[in-house]
Formats: sequence, C-alpha cells, structure tokens
Amino acid sequence: MNKPLLNSVAAMDAAHQIHPHTNLRKHLETGPNELLVRGEGIQVFDETGKGYIEGAAALWCSSLGFGNARLAEVAKQAITDLGYYHNFRGSGTPQAAQLCSKLADIAPDGMDKILLQSSGTEANDTALKLVWYYWDAMGAPQRRKIISRHEGYHGTGTLTSCLTGKVKFHEGYGLPFSEFHYVTQPYYYRKAEEGESEQEFSTRLANEIEELILREGPETVAAFWAEPVMGSGGAITPPAGYFEKVQAVLDKYGVLFVADEVICGFARTGEMWGSQTYGIKPDLICCAKALSAAVIPISAVIVGERVFEGMMAQSDKRGSFTHGYTYSGHPVACAVAHEVLTIYEEMDLVAHVKSLESAFLGGFKALEDHPLVGNIDGVGLIGALEVVADKKTRAIHDPALAVMPMLDRLTRKHGLITRLIGNRIALAPPQIITEAEVGEMFTRLKAALDEAHAAL
Repeated sequence: MNKPLLNSVAAMDAAHQIHPHTNLRKHLETGPNELLVRGEGIQVFDETGKGYIEGAAALWCSSLGFGNARLAEVAKQAITDLGYYHNFRGSGTPQAAQLCSKLADIAPDGMDKILLQSSGTEANDTALKLVWYYWDAMGAPQRRKIISRHEGYHGTGTLTSCLTGKVKFHEGYGLPFSEFHYVTQPYYYRKAEEGESEQEFSTRLANEIEELILREGPETVAAFWAEPVMGSGGAITPPAGYFEKVQAVLDKYGVLFVADEVICGFARTGEMWGSQTYGIKPDLICCAKALSAAVIPISAVIVGERVFEGMMAQSDKRGSFTHGYTYSGHPVACAVAHEVLTIYEEMDLVAHVKSLESAFLGGFKALEDHPLVGNIDGVGLIGALEVVADKKTRAIHDPALAVMPMLDRLTRKHGLITRLIGNRIALAPPQIITEAEVGEMFTRLKAALDEAHAAL
C-alpha cells in the first residue's frame, strides 16, 4: 500500500516522529511548536527566521551555544581519521585516552578513573550497576536499596526511571522496583514547616534519611543519589547545611554517595562541579550534557578510589569488567568533548560564570516584587522563579487558567525560550552568555510576566 507523500517538514514530523514528553495525540493533530533550523551564539532560529534567546541552553546543556564551527572541524577530522572504533577488551583510541586524562585533571581530588558512556541516563544506570558491583565485591550483596529524592531526576531508562523521584515517570510502566526509596525534596519554600529555619529544615531532612536507613537496615542500603542543584525538579538549590548534614548520615552508615552532575557539572553552579560548590564528597559522579557542549552524545562516570578498588577486585575474581556499550568512548565524541574542555580552559569557564553570577541572580532579584512571583532561587548560571496567584499564601493559579502555557507562549513571543517546571520558570543559559545578554534575557522575561499579569 502506497503512503501519501508529505510535502512539508512539519507534516513529516507530525506524521512520523514520536516526541518525548509530548501529548502524542495532540502532536499528530498540530505538529511541532516550531522547527529550529540554525543557531548562533546563545540564539536559535526557527524556519521563519525568528530568533530566540535559548534561556535554558536547550536541555540545560548547550554550554557553548549553537552553531560552533570549531567543534564541527574537530568532528570532521575525527571522522576522517578513523570514524569509529570500540574500547572493548583493552582496545583504545587516542581520542578516548586524551579525553579521560583531561577529565581526570579537572575531577575532584581522589577521582581520576573515567568510564565513558553516551548519555546522562546511561551514566546513571551504569553508576547504579557499579554501586551493586562494589557491594558484591565487599561481600555485602544484600546492600541493594537506593535512596533518592522526590522530584529528583536521573534519567528515563528502566532503572534510572526508578532513581527519578517523579511519579509521572513511573505511572503506566510498573515502576519503581522495590529497591528504590524516596525522601523529601529539599525545597525550603514549599516543604519547610512554619517558623522552621533553613538549618532546621536541613536537619529534619537529614534525620529523615537516617530514619529510613535504620528502618530498612543499614546493612541493606547501598547508596544515596542526588543532584547538587535539582534541575528538572525546579532548579532548586539546597537549603543551608543540607549536604553537610546528609553526608554525615551517609558516612555514619557507610552508604555510598552518587552525585548526578549531568546538569550541574562544568561550572553551571559557579565551580567546576556542583559537588565543589556544596562541599559534597561523592564516591561516583555522573556527567554528560556540557561535557561535549551537547553537540554530540557522550557522558562519563567519574569513579572514586573506594569504588574502583571494588571494581578491580571483581575484575580479578571474574576475569574482566563485564560492562560496556557499542558507542562508549566513541572517538568522534571524545575528540569533540576534549576540544570542549580545551575551550573551557581558554575562556576560564569557572571565572566567567562567577563574573556573571551577580548579574544573573540580580535579574531574578529584580523580579522578586512582581505580582506573579512568589519565590526566586539560583546559583551560578542556573535559577528559577515561582509563579503564584497570591504572594502571601503562596497559592498557585487555578489550572483552568492555563497560566504556565500562557507564559510559555508569551516568552516565545518576546523571543525567549525558558524551561517550565510545574509553576516555575527556570533559566540556565549557554555559559558563553555576556552580561548584556543576561540583561536582555531578563528584559524579555519581565515583558512576558507583565503581559500575563495584565491578561489575568
């Protein structure tokens, strides 16, 4: 049976592409919101030529912006030189070796072993396997229980969906599995009790983790998973003292700490790692996104000494380390990622982000008194504001008013793409942004907020 020919890209998209996190029936009817065809600096352009400041760096990841010719040349050379080879059974490529060395140089102290993967989900899934692999090596295979946070996000694979503490990621899939447990989101604005200070809130949350460990049995608990700043949970920074208190509980019971730095890594929080911003001492770090400035898929698990000793013991016992993917350490991806890290060195990425932090957070501060804004939050070049109907009661708008879809339309009307998470508007722009561009981004956001307020 012959299929009808489609004469537009939008029609092809609507007819054939299944889009993640999209209402599939509606998409069949309406097609894509827009088709983005090129990028330059911090802007992307649709098929009509309209430009948008990409205020969320696409999915928190286009750290060097869009349309980077330098990275394209590196990819072209790597494809020309070899194109592909695997890293199984001891085989290697210069590109993978050089990237691992460079990544080890900027990793936190005591973490210089790199396991390359291809996505943030793969990195977290692999880290989960390494946690269980480690405890088996230590003669404690019963330590399988994992603690993560409500609204935390760690991917959408089968196991990483269990790590993710969002109910919608579990519904309809028969998830989560029984090994996974969740504790309170460290969201002071919404979760603190009346009169509770940030330090008191952090103490309560750390006590909750300890109570869970004791209830389940410390001998059965394997690891705690956390993003230094919760990205898809709302761009939420931790309350004062939170990670210090949590780390003390984990250390008390020997529980591994896995830091999901897929969003926070590579200076997003003002230090090279979010773990450094908040004094976290992780056993494993998962990174992706800005590792290649998102121009090509690649990720890594950075392995601490404790876990690597267990991996070597298992390798001795079983003959080899039995894990890997076809595209792990892909030479083209490694070449591009190595060049990205070189660019970060040249621009002194950490210093650049720190130089912009005041202007970025100041942009949120200037909106604090806006009638629609109930809360602001941020660090480095990641932050969010919360949209409320009543500033005093913190009540949100009636869903029937569709305020957040309205704000999405209005920000795009004013040439700004943001990340909407519930009733929060998050910003995490490409890290090449300038102070003038930061100002323009907030000017456009305020225009959208003003227009929405007038409409309401």
